[in-house]
Amino acid sequence: MTEARIIDGKAFAAGLRARIGGEVAELRERHGLVPGLAVVLVGEDPASQVYVRNKGRATLEAGMRSFEHRLEAGTDQATLLALIDRLNRDPEVHGILVQLPLPSGIDPSAVIRAIDPAKDVDGFHPVNAGLLAQGLPGLVPCTPLGCLMLLRDALGDLAGLRALVLGRSTIVGRPMAQLLLGADCTVTLAHSRTRDLPEECRRADILVAAVGRPEMVRGDWIRPGATVIDVGINRVPAAEPGKTRLVGDVRFDEAAAVAGAITPVPGGVGPMTIACLLHNTVLAARASHGLHRFGRD
Repeated sequence: MTEARIIDGKAFAAGLRARIGGEVAELRERHGLVPGLAVVLVGEDPASQVYVRNKGRATLEAGMRSFEHRLEAGTDQATLLALIDRLNRDPEVHGILVQLPLPSGIDPSAVIRAIDPAKDVDGFHPVNAGLLAQGLPGLVPCTPLGCLMLLRDALGDLAGLRALVLGRSTIVGRPMAQLLLGADCTVTLAHSRTRDLPEECRRADILVAAVGRPEMVRGDWIRPGATVIDVGINRVPAAEPGKTRLVGDVRFDEAAAVAGAITPVPGGVGPMTIACLLHNTVLAARASHGLHRFGRD
């Protein structure tokens, strides 16, 4: 039986997108500024095509400009870098996102480094990673930023809470830990080689699971009353033959019986990623016109 309060990321993201739409309208009316987001897709990966389509739709719904660039799977790295250079110099483009993964033969690190840090709305550029590590304003990766927003909405002030981040990727785990440090949490960054991982999890007031392993975190790993943020999106076989279903990195039914609050999968963290992408694009547009410094929430 579910006892934990469900953190509704879908509803929060809808509210955030509505506020962003209001900001975009104000920028247009007061400053003649329309934020523009350029999304680059190389190849025909089905999941990536869905993501790009959803991002384009959300961008237009917020009243922003959407620029989609679809390149063939055989596109070489030099051609992709030349496109990024053009987008860096385009004053109507305030945010650039290159959809990952990229086809083999293209170095994703080189592509990320080629993006102007001021337009890096994914927050992956080493300059933005360095700013985050030093506690300085910059563009922050969207999924960790969305997690932080949900945590602050659920708990208010996070100062002094013990937080454990399970997963050390540069896309989610490490920036999530930095954001929680910036919120004055006491942070542990755990991973596959952490000794006695269940016991480490039980010490946490906040558990962020971003390890990419279906239902790895069990209910008896959760401290009673803890807040659980499940970043995992894993497709596993469903009961019906030939069908699949989405699950997180946390065994939801078990964890919900112990936790104080928990995000579901789907409907938790997932919707926040695109909403935060729009948020970052507005921040980048404001900063490009000297209207706003980069922020984190």
